[in-house]
Amino acid sequence: MSRICHIELDDSNLPPPTPEIEQERKVAMYDLMEENTFTLPAREGRIVAEGPYRVELSIKEKRLVFDVKSEEGTPAAEFHLSLSPFRQVVKDYWAICESYFDAVKNLPPGQIETIDMARRGIHNEGARVLEERLEGKVVVDSDTARRLFTLICVLHFGG
Repeated sequence: MSRICHIELDDSNLPPPTPEIEQERKVAMYDLMEENTFTLPAREGRIVAEGPYRVELSIKEKRLVFDVKSEEGTPAAEFHLSLSPFRQVVKDYWAICESYFDAVKNLPPGQIETIDMARRGIHNEGARVLEERLEGKVVVDSDTARRLFTLICVLHFGG
């Protein structure tokens, strides 16, 4: 039961997303709910609430906030991560996404595939950075980190 059962983005202070960003968000949220691994490790001898978890992601005071609750809504954990380690990879990710979105409309499949491979590489790098930043706070698998990274990009784009 160590998984996310509900994910929410607090994007109330962000500009409306473009259709492409909204699509990225929907796909990441759908894929995350289909399959994920999210485990809160025991810390300092304290009992940790067991999953499944409700997770809200937000950006507050230039920090990424994970607000984690039990399925019933009881607070389980909250941690704040600096956005600094994500800035460049998020910027690179959105730049390659823009190229990809344009390519899909105008370029032949071979060129689209090349851009998509680059996009996946940057996405994997962002997931790796996220896994490093979450170390000791929560354990996620690579696919979960990738999907969470997409959602962080959606928040960071507006923030």
